Amino acid sequence: MKRAIVSCLVAGFLAFFSMEGSSLEPPQKDDVKELMRSKLQHSQKVLEALVTNDFDALAKHADELVILSKKAEWKVLNNPKYELYSNDFRRNAEALIQNAKAKNTDGAALAYVDLTLSCVKCHKHVREVRMVRQNPRVEPAPASFEFASRTRSP
Repeated sequence: MKRAIVSCLVAGFLAFFSMEGSSLEPPQKDDVKELMRSKLQHSQKVLEALVTNDFDALAKHADELVILSKKAEWKVLNNPKYELYSNDFRRNAEALIQNAKAKNTDGAALAYVDLTLSCVKCHKHVREVRMVRQNPRVEPAPASFEFASRTRSP
């Protein structure tokens, strides 16, 4: 009986660690680059659909952005700020989908601006983290500067 249990545990252990695309492996640089290129292409298609009022294409490409944001290659950092930006991106892409379904051009335009801002802020954060890792004496920009853009003046 013990032998059967041990055999099952060993088989399960081997199966778990031999799975392709295991989350234990960090994303490869080329995979991340390809994913970001795809994100850029879909973002451009979203803008094109927005300015031409092609709500079907808008929903389709926004949905592709949501799908991309759930891939393992997406997660290049593991910290709360990166999670916040990823969640903002996904929420804004989902808002694009909802506004496309409602044929709400103004709402979609606002969601697109917010989506773009979330990208810019996230890429800035990733650059700062990498810069600090390369040179620990470099300090990231103060948090107050980063959230100043969220306050819009009339």
